[in-house]
Amino acid sequence: MTRSPLARLLSPRSLVVIGGREAAEVIRQCERIGFSGEIWPVNPKRAEVAGRKAFAELKDIPGIPDAAFIAVPRDATIDAVAALAKMGAGGAVCYASGFAEVGHEGAALQDKLVAGSGDLALLGPNCYGLLNYLDGAALWPDQHGGLAVQKGVAIITQSGNIGLNLTMQARSLPLAYLISAGNKAKGDLGEMIDTLLDDDRVTAIGLHIEGLDDIERFSNAALRALDKGVPIVAIKTGRSEAGAALTMSHTSSLAGSDALFDALFKRYGIGRAKDVSVFIETLKLLHVHGPLSGNTVSSMSCSGGEAGLVADLASDAGLPTPPLPKDAEAKLFEALGPKVPLANPLDYHTYIWGNLEASTATFSAMLGAGYAMNLLILDFPREDRCDASSWEATLAAFEAAQKATGTKAALVASLPESLPEAVGQRMIASGIAPMQVISECMEAIRIAADIGARRIAQRSAPLRSTAPNNKTIRMLDEPTGKALLAQHGLTIPQSRVVTLDGVANAANAIGYPVVVKAVSETIAHKTEAGAVKLNLKTPEAALEAATSMAHISNQFLVEAMQTDIVAEMIVGITRDPLFGPTLTFGSGGILVELLKDAASLLLPVHRVEVEQAFDTLKLSHLVSGFRGKPKGDRKAAIDAVMAVAAFAEAHRDTLVELDANPVLILERGAVAVDAMIRLADGKTQ
Repeated sequence: MTRSPLARLLSPRSLVVIGGREAAEVIRQCERIGFSGEIWPVNPKRAEVAGRKAFAELKDIPGIPDAAFIAVPRDATIDAVAALAKMGAGGAVCYASGFAEVGHEGAALQDKLVAGSGDLALLGPNCYGLLNYLDGAALWPDQHGGLAVQKGVAIITQSGNIGLNLTMQARSLPLAYLISAGNKAKGDLGEMIDTLLDDDRVTAIGLHIEGLDDIERFSNAALRALDKGVPIVAIKTGRSEAGAALTMSHTSSLAGSDALFDALFKRYGIGRAKDVSVFIETLKLLHVHGPLSGNTVSSMSCSGGEAGLVADLASDAGLPTPPLPKDAEAKLFEALGPKVPLANPLDYHTYIWGNLEASTATFSAMLGAGYAMNLLILDFPREDRCDASSWEATLAAFEAAQKATGTKAALVASLPESLPEAVGQRMIASGIAPMQVISECMEAIRIAADIGARRIAQRSAPLRSTAPNNKTIRMLDEPTGKALLAQHGLTIPQSRVVTLDGVANAANAIGYPVVVKAVSETIAHKTEAGAVKLNLKTPEAALEAATSMAHISNQFLVEAMQTDIVAEMIVGITRDPLFGPTLTFGSGGILVELLKDAASLLLPVHRVEVEQAFDTLKLSHLVSGFRGKPKGDRKAAIDAVMAVAAFAEAHRDTLVELDANPVLILERGAVAVDAMIRLADGKTQ
């Protein structure tokens, strides 16, 4: 089967290196980790590079390379890329900087670089390159800390230095690929993920993301990873403005870019790590065990202090530590005797220290008790000053127990330096995850369990790319906007739009109390503008209210005042430049920005996703009957959210912003009593 250009670049069988010092280092690093293919140096000023015969020009090399490392100035890089494209090479790493990262002049050169690249796959420019520890290819102009592996995790980062640091970790994480993407002039993360998924030796994928380009391609790749069972973990750094310019709604204050990335990751089962340490620990756990089928934890240590710490940190991470089952208690009593209190987490004391048979029986009883993840807390003494030989019986017993039970197990050190790398590598070979720092281990378990839950959930649709909106934007008046939303299932109050002389008759027809509002296409927040009066109980009061707003508008919305209100909810849509229309809902009313109790979801959305998100809000406690208060209509509240989502999908290409606030959740029903909608019309600005 013909390999794609990117596959040829990532797993090359032949290399050309262009340049001087950096090119020589690439050759040395390839030789160090065992690259067995052809390497052709190109340098017009040297007879040899790193002990290999150098060719004066690309046209002189004796074959067509799968991959090239180009370490020459930026203008010469552009020429080299064009020449490689013409000869049918697979791809190239562009090491040079001075492109889009430095401004308009550099951006123009980057455009020229891409234009001349043809079918060639590119990494960079302004990047360190890639390391393939599976095939021994090091298109990397520096030392690195990795070793050849048979299988492992692949990491894509936009930072060369973060990538270099990751190769230096001593936490036993087996690296299969390390890819520095640099400026991402061509291709995107979605394409890279897809290509890595074609390599069955990749056990998990780690992403360091500063930004995404093609959201549709990325979401399709993430879905494919879910289906294939290859978990993805991401660190997202940096923030960008969310939504279109000139936002006017309350929703825009709640739906930030970071919240939308959270929604993206949750939607497609991508774990989010808060820092590099948790990133490494999570990838390591997933490499050994894959996504978890549950989140219950058992723990063993020979210290009561450690047992208490595990219990606290598991609770902090939202991980249950259920009591021991009766049959496990019986087996543990037989192995440990009457002096050891039996519980989970278990302090098994030191009576059995060094006793292989008793330790194996103890660990087997715990590992066979039905927990999703089973921990043994064990810190090793310093190798340079101490003797760890008596730890061998504990290790051997844990290995035997895991092999006998076949359950998921982790050896956990409370300090990162307390688990030697050699022990970690041994544990991985035995099917046990070597984890460092208890709190980071708990975060890794939580993330792996979340990924596992998403794998068995209903699949979300891939996202659609959104085009920039440069059309003239107009705001609909409230009755027009609410009428459109009602067509998609949103309940609105009984109402009439009238002139001043019709206010009293409208109020009488609707029944008291009523609300009177000025109808306007320019006022987004009526309360601040004095354009709304509530709880009017007579025709005279309604007319007086309308008269006080006559300077604002000559049309008035008269509608029924709602009663039996349990809670106020906001449901809104903002338009993000990357994600397109996005849904946000939560506690509403005039305190929406103060409470900041909201969830953001990407469109299109399943009802079950809305239900799950709703139940995470403080709002849900009010709806459930907080402190003996009446319960609200949860189903109607979810119906209201789904109605707004349906409207947004139907107007995806023109909807800029929507704010239904408040939607009143009643004891029976949910009613939207205000709405602001901004649409882009057909006129280009």
